Amino acid sequence: MSIRNEVRPSAQGPDATVAEVDQVGTRLAEVKRRVGDVIFGQREVIDETLITLLAGGHALLIGVPGLAKTRLVETLGTVLGLSAKRVQFTPDLMPADILGSEVLEEADSGRRSFRFIQGPVFCQLLMADEINRASPRTQSALLQSMQEREVSVGGTRHSLPHPFHVLATQNPLEQEGTYPLPEAQLDRFLLQVDVTYPDLDAERQMLHATTGATEAKPAEAMTADQFEAAQRLVRRIPVGEKVVEAILKLVRNGRPETSDYDQVRKHVAWGPGPRASQALMLAARARALMDGRLSPSTDDVLALAAPVLRHRMALNFSARADGVTLDNVIALLCEKLR
Repeated sequence: MSIRNEVRPSAQGPDATVAEVDQVGTRLAEVKRRVGDVIFGQREVIDETLITLLAGGHALLIGVPGLAKTRLVETLGTVLGLSAKRVQFTPDLMPADILGSEVLEEADSGRRSFRFIQGPVFCQLLMADEINRASPRTQSALLQSMQEREVSVGGTRHSLPHPFHVLATQNPLEQEGTYPLPEAQLDRFLLQVDVTYPDLDAERQMLHATTGATEAKPAEAMTADQFEAAQRLVRRIPVGEKVVEAILKLVRNGRPETSDYDQVRKHVAWGPGPRASQALMLAARARALMDGRLSPSTDDVLALAAPVLRHRMALNFSARADGVTLDNVIALLCEKLR
């Protein structure tokens, strides 16, 4: 059964659940430490990416070149014990280059048959590097994989490994020769993680660590089975009614049709759909588990509002004319929630 559909009530008592949360929280702290040994000055990026994976989702990492986006994905694959593959998206990339294809084979007896050769999507952690450089046709090849955890080739469905996650990178600077991701695909990403420049101390540490004779290598901190168990635990973490109401208020006020705020009705072309509510619920649970807490709080919702909403909303011409940004709108929604 897929992780995204598995909601299994705990068969253990509350004390056992508390012990499991403590154990998983300790193990995740070790994961963060080992990732931090290789990736410098990106604590928030590491946290948001781990939250995405724990919640069973996919992440879109956006940042200028040279900020260790590719290295982060490779490191996570090693530390979490997941099989990872990388696909460099280019304008000439075809869907079969990602999904795989059927080839015609002839046996010694002369009988011919088709055999399916798996593409790089058959892994547990797929890095889609510069995803917006591929054509819309190739981009759409990932839609079924990201939503259904399976691919269809030649009329036959092929299940993907469990767990399965896509970590896609996008360069915001080089716009020539790119194809913006459609809203349907953007909505499949649980979080949009903005990768920024490291601070001075982190960049100094990075210089010493990466330009010497030896360089630190990531080490495994969890197995794939342990990570799947942590994902199941996220689904079992209870959420208080106050947090549920905060999620609903935040998301629904981001839609012009149901918002209580004039600025949203004036400046937002379209707002977040129900997947945003689901993403906030799961991500808040995952954030609480990473901190070793038994349930999420409203602070978790506020901390995750921007990465959940920023790729699920669009501004209209009036907002651009008034100099209003999405960050301004999300900040307003969060301020009204405090």
